[in-house]
Amino acid sequence: MDMRVFDLFKIGVGPSSSHTVGPMIAARRFLLECPNLDQAHKVQVALYGSLALTGLGHATDKAVLLGLMGETPQDVAPDTVDDKLAELAQSGVMHLLGRVKVDFDILDDVLWHKKEVLPGHPNGLRFTLTRTDGSQHSQTFYSTGGGFIYTEEELNTNASTVAVPAVSVPYPFGTMAELLAHGKSTGLSLAALLRANELSHCSEAELDAGLDKIWAVMNSCIERGLKITGELPGGLHVQRRAAKLWLTANETHNSLPHDGMHKVSLYAMAVNEENAAGGRVVTAPTNGAAGIIPAIIKYYSQDCHPSDPVKGIREFMLVAAAIGMLCKKNASISGAEIGCQGEVGVACAMAAAGLTAALGGTNEQIESAAEIGIEHHLGMTCDPIGGLVQIPCIERNGMGAVKAITAASLALKSDGTHHVSLDQVIETMRVTGFDMQAKYKETSLGGLAIHVVTVNHAAC
Repeated sequence: MDMRVFDLFKIGVGPSSSHTVGPMIAARRFLLECPNLDQAHKVQVALYGSLALTGLGHATDKAVLLGLMGETPQDVAPDTVDDKLAELAQSGVMHLLGRVKVDFDILDDVLWHKKEVLPGHPNGLRFTLTRTDGSQHSQTFYSTGGGFIYTEEELNTNASTVAVPAVSVPYPFGTMAELLAHGKSTGLSLAALLRANELSHCSEAELDAGLDKIWAVMNSCIERGLKITGELPGGLHVQRRAAKLWLTANETHNSLPHDGMHKVSLYAMAVNEENAAGGRVVTAPTNGAAGIIPAIIKYYSQDCHPSDPVKGIREFMLVAAAIGMLCKKNASISGAEIGCQGEVGVACAMAAAGLTAALGGTNEQIESAAEIGIEHHLGMTCDPIGGLVQIPCIERNGMGAVKAITAASLALKSDGTHHVSLDQVIETMRVTGFDMQAKYKETSLGGLAIHVVTVNHAAC
């Protein structure tokens, strides 16, 4: 496995890991690797397929511009983005990586190829830089979900730009069966196996600090989302609901058994409202599904009354990451490639597995929880209205969080035996996704995106 936990959990900004985070990373990388950048005269970016079809709603154009300026998803301040882009639009001058000045016209230099899909992936983009002597340098990138990017060459050789250097780990795995076999031969939990692998790359203190930072950003996103009201950007006139519903939930007596689940849903929705507003979020494993894992971690730490919540949260995240790695490697976490089953479905499985681990479940129970989480999202389409990560995305995170708890509960109350393995259901998800018509895979050409009339639908 050529991924680490911090490849799955990356700090970034909304509204999309594949359409915002990935393109921003690709733009910056293009310039960093461009020969003779100081001689630049002009730069253009062409967006293809899903990036072109839903790019306006997903802020792909804005992300690319920020990346060309040298910004990174983890460091750009969300509150400064509008001012940076307004200055560019007014001046018509771009400072590549913050230092090389070129003329730039947003209307002419960002090209939208909505009817053309590049061969490697539905999310393709191509950068072309022209130098003062007329010579050019071009590079094609694919944004494959979760902020992962590949050049055309890397995609063909299956080499990730974010993959860790070739380091021997004690427990290599490419399937859940292999991971379970390591557990049986060593007597170690899945969390311990993943921890041992991570310690091949960093110290224990560095690993724990990284995990704690990821949770701190996730929790901060929940807290912010539970306080802010108002209308989300994009033209759908969607009102934030999490804050008002949270206030109501805390003002009234929780008299019904499902009131606890209501709060979990609000945690998830708070995150995805922040994501829709372009706020600071963590890919888990994507932005579109970023609310599920934080919601379940908060549920675990507050409602499950763990004796050592810090240790439990770290184990949760390690095990959740293992499930995400398997889904990324053996299927996809890209809505543009296999639909929302690869985003909300995978996040649900990751959260279910993490919760089961944190509550002391066996390795077999963890696998069962993850399998249940994916199985009951099979076939879920990605059909965002108006190309915005709002409807049905925000509510889907709330529902996915509740389903994750249900999956963990079913697994923990069993002995871990089950008829369908996680490896089998991941392969089923992959095949189902590739059988799915393109109009249901983040193109806004089918499903809710065309059956719910919106003011800005034609524009997006």
